[in-house]
Amino acid sequence: MSPAVPAPNSRAVAAELLTRIEADGAYANLVLAAADLPPRDAGFITEVVYGVTRMRRALDHLIDRFVSDAPELATRNLLRIGAYQLHMMATPAYAAVSETVRAAPRRQRGFVNAVLRRVADGVPDWPSDAVRLSYPDWVVSRLEADLGVDEAHGALEQMNRPPTVTVRPDGYTQDLSSQWVAELVDARPGERVLDLCAGPGGKATAVAHRGATVVAADRRRHRAALVAKAAARTGTTLGGVVVADGRHPPFAPGCFDRVLVDAPCSGLGVLGRRPDARWRVQPDDVDDLTRLQVDLLQAAFATVAPGGVVVYSVCTVTAAETTAIDAVVAREFPEAVPIPVEDSRWRPCGRGALVLPHHHQTDAMFIARYRTPGPS
Repeated sequence: MSPAVPAPNSRAVAAELLTRIEADGAYANLVLAAADLPPRDAGFITEVVYGVTRMRRALDHLIDRFVSDAPELATRNLLRIGAYQLHMMATPAYAAVSETVRAAPRRQRGFVNAVLRRVADGVPDWPSDAVRLSYPDWVVSRLEADLGVDEAHGALEQMNRPPTVTVRPDGYTQDLSSQWVAELVDARPGERVLDLCAGPGGKATAVAHRGATVVAADRRRHRAALVAKAAARTGTTLGGVVVADGRHPPFAPGCFDRVLVDAPCSGLGVLGRRPDARWRVQPDDVDDLTRLQVDLLQAAFATVAPGGVVVYSVCTVTAAETTAIDAVVAREFPEAVPIPVEDSRWRPCGRGALVLPHHHQTDAMFIARYRTPGPS
């Protein structure tokens, strides 16, 4: 009888995945999905990988007070895992330190032990809110400017917590704020609706459940394929799934009653769900995306029928991608009448409405709706 193979050390597994995320630019959710995690440790490893990825900057501040020479990344990730357990998981110090040391290579165990024992002593003063909250400086300063300090910090703190998982009655997993956007499209049975940026299909299938005929378009073939899979999985009948650039949709002018532009955005409202995104998004991305958002809205207004409705939504909170986009609509489509959002779950934001993460423990979402002039 062959000897039993010892189970892999869960902290060593987590450290390896964290190194792949940072060194190789891999996405945390894809790394975890592809990993063959030991069943009894899968929950712990997932929490640690997501948590350490989110809190990387704060953890490094806890560690670097006691490190004179920067350790290699694999060792740094073990130190982060230990510090995360000590200060963010409330793991008893003896367990957090000893188990993390056991995961380290022999030559590094003394170093890891010495650093973590000092990290366990207490939390220092934070040099800034950005370090404490573990975000790039520009993200914190931008949200403070656009939302105000209290709302910005509330949103950022909520996005440091594991997100709530919500499953629709049809079995599709979708955040509540996205479901609320689909509700506010307010499609009626028999109407023709275009979802201009439909991947991965959550909003398109939700709108179709209301009895509308939904055509789902996406520029990227693999995302269009996700829409088709979502429809099949939820038993949803769509009017079609089309691979098309939303800036130049292959449809006749005025052929849809409603057009949803769930536009690509900086994603600063879903950083709790996408823990590595806070380290990927750059300030220039916002400017690039606003140009795309305007182009998509221009195409939407060209495609909607007279008297129809255009709905714009983004899962971000920057003024540039929300109220500033609405200002472009007001200037370029002055005849379009904004439709107020009369729903207490949303707070007014210019001529649109906003949900922030800490308001209802959801993703952040902005929405603006416009009715075009009726036929002459």
